[in-house]
Amino acid sequence: MADQSTRQSDDQLRVRLIQRASGLDPADNRAALDEVAALPGKPDLVVFPEAFARDFGEPGSDLAPFAESLDGPFTKHLRHLSETTKFAWLAGMFEGGDDAARPLNTLVLADDDRLTAYRKIHLYDSFGFKESDTISAGQIAPSLVEVSGFPLGLMTCYDLRFPELARALVQQGAEALVVPAAWVAGDRKVEHWRTLLRARAIENTVWVVGVGQPAPRYTGHSIVVAPNGDVVVEADGDEAVLEAVLDRAAVADVRRTNPSLVNRRT
Repeated sequence: MADQSTRQSDDQLRVRLIQRASGLDPADNRAALDEVAALPGKPDLVVFPEAFARDFGEPGSDLAPFAESLDGPFTKHLRHLSETTKFAWLAGMFEGGDDAARPLNTLVLADDDRLTAYRKIHLYDSFGFKESDTISAGQIAPSLVEVSGFPLGLMTCYDLRFPELARALVQQGAEALVVPAAWVAGDRKVEHWRTLLRARAIENTVWVVGVGQPAPRYTGHSIVVAPNGDVVVEADGDEAVLEAVLDRAAVADVRRTNPSLVNRRT
């Protein structure tokens, strides 16, 4: 939970995007969290990519040995950092579920004494990959959470290609969509990532925050898109730390000009 004495406004959310690669050693990835905690400044929310507790490894790798519970080392570390830094931490991990052979691909948000988990709904069975061989899909349950009073909808990577999930989150009250990803590199993939993030912002008149793992394996290009579709800040393919301030007033302003959500007939 952010220190309210340093917030710019009750209607603003300061977000720090961490475009950084996760490795195959979970201890090293937890140490990377500590490096980010030592950075100057006080955001309200720091966002890491999908699968930051441990990378996917080679396609088809058995991920079950790296699954943790929500009381495991990675989540405990996020909780500790949230308590000590006084801001919220969001990162991806593999979580043990009902299928011992196929863990869940889970986003964990640690915000002071609160823990929120979102299990990825849409698995990346596309572009020659089959995530469902090693990962179980989460229940169809959109995840809406407030951070410092700002309503956020959580999505993971391939979820971005399914506009109905974003719309469901917005109908529940989300004014920003946060999308940690490990968006695999390839032909047109940067263009797809950027286009889809901007489309979700424009069609829903909300902020969109996309945070990816960097090149060369992934596309990078972490980005913040305003409710009118403008790109506020964007990285290239290299590791990067970005900062942005999300303003709820911008959502209201765009919706007055373009009340497309109200004009819907289907």
